[in-house]
Amino acid sequence: MVEEAVLGYLEKNDEISDSGKFADEKGISHDEIVNVIKSLNGFRLVDAQDIKREKWGLTKEGEIYAGAGSPEVQLFLAIPPEGTTREELQKKLDTSIFKIGCQQAIKNKWIEMGKSQVSRKVQHVDDRVRDLLMQIQNGEAVNAEDVDALKKRKLITPLIWKGYSVKKGPKYTPKRKKVATDLTRDNLLRGDWRELEFKEYNFLAKGQPTEGGCLHPLLKVRRQMQMIFLQMGFEEMPTNNFVESSFWNFDALFQPQQHPARDSHDTFFLKEPSTTKVLPEDYVERVKGVHESGGYGSRGYGYEWKREEANKNLLRTHTTAVSSRMLYALAQDFAPKKYYSIDRVFRNEAVDRTHLAEFHQIEGLICDRGLTLGHLIGVLEDFFTRLGMSKLKFKPAYNPYTEPSMEIFSYHEGLGKWVEIGNSGMFRPEMLLPMGLPEDVQVIAWGLSLERPTMILYGIDNIRDLFGHKVDLGLIKRNPLCRLGL
Repeated sequence: MVEEAVLGYLEKNDEISDSGKFADEKGISHDEIVNVIKSLNGFRLVDAQDIKREKWGLTKEGEIYAGAGSPEVQLFLAIPPEGTTREELQKKLDTSIFKIGCQQAIKNKWIEMGKSQVSRKVQHVDDRVRDLLMQIQNGEAVNAEDVDALKKRKLITPLIWKGYSVKKGPKYTPKRKKVATDLTRDNLLRGDWRELEFKEYNFLAKGQPTEGGCLHPLLKVRRQMQMIFLQMGFEEMPTNNFVESSFWNFDALFQPQQHPARDSHDTFFLKEPSTTKVLPEDYVERVKGVHESGGYGSRGYGYEWKREEANKNLLRTHTTAVSSRMLYALAQDFAPKKYYSIDRVFRNEAVDRTHLAEFHQIEGLICDRGLTLGHLIGVLEDFFTRLGMSKLKFKPAYNPYTEPSMEIFSYHEGLGKWVEIGNSGMFRPEMLLPMGLPEDVQVIAWGLSLERPTMILYGIDNIRDLFGHKVDLGLIKRNPLCRLGL
């Protein structure tokens, strides 16, 4: 019916100048008219041109004031002729109505607001704001000055109306002929295939999108990191303990109990269970001794080590807590090992475009005899070259549990500068020897975040777009596999 109305009108007229007016004249829904015009335009039966008109509509706040009156008038009417106290007036009105009403009524010089008494300055007021809102609601014209005033108060918002002007197209016909989509056996038997008009194939049309599982960018890069470690002969450490004791997270790593990282401003401590129940007591005593009075060539920190601090449970701040457990277990029956881990860690940090309170840490370590700083540099160059980062620099640094320590920098071609990509070092004797490892055994280790290389590979400049509750799921489907420099 709608299609016939459009084509029939164009048979006797040159143009439908406005689809909105045409819909009103024919008593047809404009949405139906628009759908038919789009279809006819696609088959070139008509040529359609867009029409856009801007008009004003009421916001939710504007709709409320159009019904109940503006805040300033509501406030004025709530004041009795003899006046009232501020407290009594506030009880009669909503907080927002009172606040806005006071501002506008004082501006209009309708009321006098004393320290405790509120009184009228005029006897009668007109609700011009409500009248203007009702005019806009009814589609009546309002002058530009009044429109600006209502816009500033956010009582109106622009609405875009979209329609079409329509003319005959190159394939116009008063009645659309139904085209066939398939050649059937019956068509061949009847012989009517000679008169059939077949629908043209659109070879450029996209097919139905394929549905299937998609990996998150972090998982893609994580898998490639795992493959690099496995190619280098590393074994994966078990990292299923998100909750860790302060002992394994800090004390076993020769990190003093007064260290700033152990403050609640930097670490998430647990309320329940707040403390750990089981620790290897003989090892705890050795750790206590090296903290308080030193040993193994060290003077220690010279403070009173407290067991209650070591017992506190927390969300692990680094996967090095896992490394400390693995090295202690390895010390009971030593054999050279290469370990790696990739898992989540938690830090009480302010969230911004480059920091989250939880993120992923990549860690690798090698435990063997005769290891030196040269071995560490060589392994790092091999590891990062496999990631596609061949230009490296190393800078001396300080860590409580490594000596010497090095920050790792790589030249970023896109940014045109050197950027820090990780940290590394050789674990201190004060950490390794209390575990029971042989004196001639050294451990070299390094760590970096998983998010930073992923953001570089995928061109993401805000970590919250990559990880967390604000991630756009469409990102997962759109992003291709980014290969590292394998």
